[in-house]
Amino acid sequence: MRWLVALWAVLVSYGAGEFLPGTQYDAAVPSFRSVLGYDPGERITRPEDLVRYMQALAAAAPGRMKVFEYGRSWEGRPLIYAVLGTETNIRRLAEIQAGMKKLADPRRTSAAEARALMEALPAVVWLGYGVHGNEISSPDAALLTAYHLLAARNDKMASAILANVVLLLDPSQNPDGRARFVHHFEQTLGLEPDPHPAAAEHNEPWPSGRTNHYHFDLNRDWFAVTQPETRGRIQTLQQWFPLVFVDLHEMGSESTYYFAPEAVPYNPHLTQKQRASLEWFGRNNAQWFDRFGFPYFTREVYDAFYPGYGASWPSYYGGIAMTYEQASARGLVIRRSNGTVLTFRDSVRQHVIASLSTAEEAARRRRELLENFYDYRRTAIEEGSRESVRAYVLARRGDLGAVDKLAALLALQGVEVGRATQDFSAAGAKFPAGSYVINLAQPAKRLIRTLLDTDVAMEAEFLEQEERRRKRKQPSEIYDVTAWSLPLLYSVEAVALAQPPEVTTETARSGAEPQMAKASVAYLVPWNGGAAARFLVAALRQNLRVHSTDRGFTQNGRQFPRGTLIVRVKENGGELEKTIAALAGQTGAEVYAANSGWVEEGVNFGSRYVKYIPRPRIALLWDWPTQSNAAGHTRFVLERQFHYPVTVVRTLTLARTDLNTFDVVIFPPSAGGDYFSVLGAETTRRLKDWVTGGGTLIGLGNALAYFSDTRAGLLAVAMEHLAREEVKAQPPAPAPSAPASSAAGAAAMPGARAPGKIFTSYADYERAIRPDNETPDSVPGVLVRAQLDPDHWITAGPHSEVHVLVTGNAIFTPIKLDKGVNAGIFAPADRLVAAGYLWEENRRQLAYKPFLIVENEGRGHIIGFTADPNFRAYMDGLNVLFINAVFRGPAQARPF
Repeated sequence: MRWLVALWAVLVSYGAGEFLPGTQYDAAVPSFRSVLGYDPGERITRPEDLVRYMQALAAAAPGRMKVFEYGRSWEGRPLIYAVLGTETNIRRLAEIQAGMKKLADPRRTSAAEARALMEALPAVVWLGYGVHGNEISSPDAALLTAYHLLAARNDKMASAILANVVLLLDPSQNPDGRARFVHHFEQTLGLEPDPHPAAAEHNEPWPSGRTNHYHFDLNRDWFAVTQPETRGRIQTLQQWFPLVFVDLHEMGSESTYYFAPEAVPYNPHLTQKQRASLEWFGRNNAQWFDRFGFPYFTREVYDAFYPGYGASWPSYYGGIAMTYEQASARGLVIRRSNGTVLTFRDSVRQHVIASLSTAEEAARRRRELLENFYDYRRTAIEEGSRESVRAYVLARRGDLGAVDKLAALLALQGVEVGRATQDFSAAGAKFPAGSYVINLAQPAKRLIRTLLDTDVAMEAEFLEQEERRRKRKQPSEIYDVTAWSLPLLYSVEAVALAQPPEVTTETARSGAEPQMAKASVAYLVPWNGGAAARFLVAALRQNLRVHSTDRGFTQNGRQFPRGTLIVRVKENGGELEKTIAALAGQTGAEVYAANSGWVEEGVNFGSRYVKYIPRPRIALLWDWPTQSNAAGHTRFVLERQFHYPVTVVRTLTLARTDLNTFDVVIFPPSAGGDYFSVLGAETTRRLKDWVTGGGTLIGLGNALAYFSDTRAGLLAVAMEHLAREEVKAQPPAPAPSAPASSAAGAAAMPGARAPGKIFTSYADYERAIRPDNETPDSVPGVLVRAQLDPDHWITAGPHSEVHVLVTGNAIFTPIKLDKGVNAGIFAPADRLVAAGYLWEENRRQLAYKPFLIVENEGRGHIIGFTADPNFRAYMDGLNVLFINAVFRGPAQARPF
């Protein structure tokens, strides 16, 4: 290891000047060592020290740099960005923000006014670092980029950048994940950094530092905006409208460096000017990388289709958004398979060069970027006033909470949303007052179409290539899901109109305050959406006794659906009216007063179909082999969307846990590991005994592979192999008689021969090379339809048809009638796909297969969702089904 010690000595001896050789630095600007106690690349900077160094730079050069906080992470860490520019520009930051907002609305800013603004405004550029916490080099590069621009004395590039650009640096978009990685690395570091790829310092334990506190991939959350880190950035970007946004990442250690242009497919709502602009930055990066001899690649792997990336969402307000990816040392030094060594310092340096190169090109293209931004917003308005879809209406019926939430989500992202002040009709349909109207003749038109259209098409040529790759068993080049339509995710009725409706609207606001009379018998909450589910959870946390009906009823001429909550006055006592009113206000749920238990139709409040809902004790499986993202999403849905605490139990701890201390146990999807191999036969037997005694066991997605494993015997279904078209077998030709000597010789040869076959076509050959048993091809992500059993308790609340996001290749057999109920099945093949792209074989095989299974086992039951209902916490339309499983499931069990 002497060579490593020598290498390390050289590495840490370098100062910041070596990142750009020949640069002289102003000693008045604090260096890494003077503030942090080490040189760049010597250590991986902790999140709190990233903030400390940025603040030290701002304190040393207050006329050229300011630091702002835009939010806090779940764990309370500050989310900051630094603003760098000339003293003149730093003094007029408010003026620059106001100017960009004027450019952003061509309806209020004439072409002449816009030209004047373009003469005066700098190019605003945002560089975002470390959105994945274990992609470690870019945050340190952010510090060095800021230092270089402030301290470089003889660098014409730095001067040009500061003169023409206001640079916004977000040094750590995910400080919680970074803290998790740094803690792991410091714990495992030994006498010296170990370059061996198998060393513990390079291999994180579950859940890794990639994600935030709730294990969300923040680079998938941009249009869903479920996390505080994303919300803060979305709001801040709309204060500045950066013309250029770069998300700086890391990838595998065996790679080089990636920058724009992106790979196909491109989202069709990106303009040709935006796509052409990617070339500007790619070419300038290439010049700098060629100068230093850094290898790189473009147009591969990382596409520009899904709008939920940091390198995608800013495009839809009119910016240029790009991903940069640097090979990662996942520590301080790593040896690659070709024998070369990659150091942390190397990776930091390349991100610094890319950061400066991007800012330099933005300075050079300042005027063009401003012109293109204004033109993007202007042409969006023009397109919205002449295309076939000119408006959307979000009908305010069904799950009102979901409708309001979707409208608020769009408004948060800069979409102008109006709220109808009266009932109205449009395109032959009637809409109630309070429905939301979105006129597409607005600057956010392309974002609206991207998020609300049912389907966003991929290039036909790309799909043809995908099918060719799939035929050859080559990996797909679809990088993420192919469908994300928000109305489908939320199960909200969104109607596209050829003309905006003629109705008066007001600025969108939340729904009306709930009105409620005093009840003498019971308070009734119709089970019609997320607001009712939140009411149930909140009522249980207030220790109210709540019942739910498995069948509908009619009282005083009003129909109450299956699942309606019944809070009996005599059972709860105290200040019930005040408590119910407060809960209704908090959750937005509809509440009705019942002054009699008599109903005109259906079940009475004392019927055997009315079940008491206990306050469940919930365990969520945690740690390997659970998929960390999915475990985090499920925990987030319960804890943050429905405000109910969950006990997370590590898989290995389950073996010694008293299961009777829980009413519900949830298995998230697996990350590819085998639950049975971790839990073993004895723990599995204990789980089954617990269910038989009255427990509710819930499996999500491919966790059902464990439930259906014959070794476990928990759920009476099975995962299917790929279904093949039936081919009529041809009778084999009779084998010719062989001489005895030949036969004896053949018998003496080692191994057995296969029967001979004659191929008469290429199709015969293709069939011959197929494995005997194949799994279905993995699906990147598609929205499909599922039909619900109209009578089962678990389906109360949603419409008879829901939308499910299917990923992976797990397809399950339906459960037999004597074992359980297929409470939800996928739609027929000809109408299965609601949005996105699905392989033809999967489409045919998935039809009529189960989505939601309930198997009774003794006094309890096992519930299986074959696709994760909590995927990325944006499947709001499936929330009530999941809540039914978790909260109404124990009500249906018979633990005593």
